[in-house]
Amino acid sequence: MILGINGLGRIGKLTLWHHIGRKHFSQIIVNLGRKAGQSLKDVAFYIEHDSTYGRLHNYLYGYRSKSVIEKIDEANSTIVIDGVPVKILTESRNPKEIGWEKYGARLVVDTTGKFLDPTLPSDAKDGSVRGHLESGAYKVIVSAPFKIKDKTKDIPDDSVTVIMGINEEMYDSKKHIIISGASCTTTCLAHMMKPLLDYFGPERILSVSMATVHAVTASQQVLDRVPKTDAKDLRKIRSAMNNIILTSTGAAKTLALVLPEMKNIGFIAQSVRVPIVTGSLIILVVAFRDEESNIIDGDLINRIYKEAAEREKRGYLLFTEDQKVSTDIVGYFGPAAIIEGSETHTRTAMITLDISKMCNIGSPVTDKLQIPVTQAVIYGWYDNELGSYTNMLGDLTVKVAEDVY
Repeated sequence: MILGINGLGRIGKLTLWHHIGRKHFSQIIVNLGRKAGQSLKDVAFYIEHDSTYGRLHNYLYGYRSKSVIEKIDEANSTIVIDGVPVKILTESRNPKEIGWEKYGARLVVDTTGKFLDPTLPSDAKDGSVRGHLESGAYKVIVSAPFKIKDKTKDIPDDSVTVIMGINEEMYDSKKHIIISGASCTTTCLAHMMKPLLDYFGPERILSVSMATVHAVTASQQVLDRVPKTDAKDLRKIRSAMNNIILTSTGAAKTLALVLPEMKNIGFIAQSVRVPIVTGSLIILVVAFRDEESNIIDGDLINRIYKEAAEREKRGYLLFTEDQKVSTDIVGYFGPAAIIEGSETHTRTAMITLDISKMCNIGSPVTDKLQIPVTQAVIYGWYDNELGSYTNMLGDLTVKVAEDVY
């Protein structure tokens, strides 16, 4: 089986690392889309070394291991990495011109973050995700949420958003050819919300808010720079190295695609970028309609997550009472979300509803209704690059590959 990867940025490079280690694919074709460095050796050096996770061979086999770059063939633009042949393409950035069919890559993971609109035709001016299909791929997975430019259009029937362990049953192998793996934040958030929805049901969840304290991304600036023409958010031009920066997140919208129950629950999602390279945290606040006979407390919330983690045999959810900091989960392979149970807190209050002010009736009403409402605060860690998101994306890729090869 041959896998195509479009892009060699953060997620592209780490996706390559993941599949080199996994050995599910016999060959990997990476489209860089342009010349890089002075030779193929420079590309190999970039693949082997990483400022966040160290060297590839250390990641695969530990600190005593040696380089797994076995052969660099400049003439054929190939590298053998830990026994896996990897071919580097440099000719075209437009998906329809890459030529996946020539190389036998039926499944492509697009990690560029540029081709996210499944409604655009394959011959769109600046390229389209559908261009991969015209280029010979049977199916495409994009490593980000869909972004449809024309707001009058819906996601096409042949496209779907899938998070492993959440809604993989919604993927129809005969129908869906473009699959979004959502985002790192939505992936963590979905695994935090699903146990609560399963236990309480959506009718007892009054509102949800979340804030992700997120590591910097490559889209941010190292130093302040002049804004581009018509730029609206001036925070995006500020240095990521020494600022806490408020930004937006599409996690709420994407979450409703994988957990449809969330469409009827009031939800606010916020994001704060902080100057660390990876390792992020979701602070989830949920308001529940409580029952006087069974008040929700922190022990109950933790028990729900602990039991859900035990049921999840693939390790997508982890519950711990250890006290962690962000570096503890950098490279932590497997979990989409790590719940830090020691910080789970709840508060219950009685809300009094004055019926007379709620009903338009002629006669006076003196009854007042008291409803217990509990607010819970839950903390979930995730390695937004290699440990959490790329691992989940890798599992999705293997699942889709079963239908392609």
